[in-house]
Amino acid sequence: MKRLVFPVVVVVAAILAFWYAACVPMNIKFALMTAERQGAVVSPEGMITRRDMSPFVLAAKNPAQWSDTWVQDKPRLPAPHQVVTELWAQTMQVAPTSKRSLVFHGWITLSATLLGFAIGSGLGVLLAVGIVHSRAMDMSVMPWAIASQTIPILAIAPMIIVVLSSIGLQGLVPKAVISAYLSFFPVVVGMVKGLRSPSPMDLDLVKTWSATKAQTFWKLRLPASAPYLFASLKIGVASSLVGTIVGELPSGTGQGLGFRLLSGSYYGQTVQIWSALFATAILAACLVAIIGLMERGVLKRMGLG
Repeated sequence: MKRLVFPVVVVVAAILAFWYAACVPMNIKFALMTAERQGAVVSPEGMITRRDMSPFVLAAKNPAQWSDTWVQDKPRLPAPHQVVTELWAQTMQVAPTSKRSLVFHGWITLSATLLGFAIGSGLGVLLAVGIVHSRAMDMSVMPWAIASQTIPILAIAPMIIVVLSSIGLQGLVPKAVISAYLSFFPVVVGMVKGLRSPSPMDLDLVKTWSATKAQTFWKLRLPASAPYLFASLKIGVASSLVGTIVGELPSGTGQGLGFRLLSGSYYGQTVQIWSALFATAILAACLVAIIGLMERGVLKRMGLG
């Protein structure tokens, strides 16, 4: 246990130390301006003099103001304790149904993510089965699936929202469609690789047993694809969450973690932006962990775990 905990603690400590150190040059100019207005002696004096100077030089000349860079209301880079405090305030100190709560916005994002992930994963598995069993689909569908991922999601998301809104589909569905768009491709690629993973010797063996294509699929190809499927599902669910966040930016619904990111950028609330980012990261980690638990259970039941 110690061998696992110690490296994690060291890495986290290094990240926190680097983060606090980065806050100093990022926030030093505002800290010096505030300190000078309050009568403190800073070097050099005058905002105009400091405007074009390197923040690293200013930080080196004014170590007394370092602590001020970690407590600003609207810093360029918030300190770790500010992000943690904001996360706690927006999750534990407000009602979960409040529009100020990250739990409320997280649930809105999660619901669209799960719907889009289900659609994208289902479509991806079906396409993979067709590609493996049909050379025509392999030659026609697979290139289009690859080409679809070259379209920037930031360009296509507003188009999807506008088109679906014109036919009366708003709210959850447009975001789910964008989420599915990003999640289906990893599942297609992983599932195709998994369904083709049985060796020619294994395929010849089931043929000698007079197995049909359906029997070969259910008894050989599908079990062999399980590790590949779960690996692609982990990537797909993370991509699905990204798609939902992107879909929330132009939607104008005023709900979801994407909206929190956007509203924070509008009003210069960097602490709010970072807290929403961390909430998104925590949500993604939980989704990937759930799929990991499902993978361990399925593979253990198959005798592979």
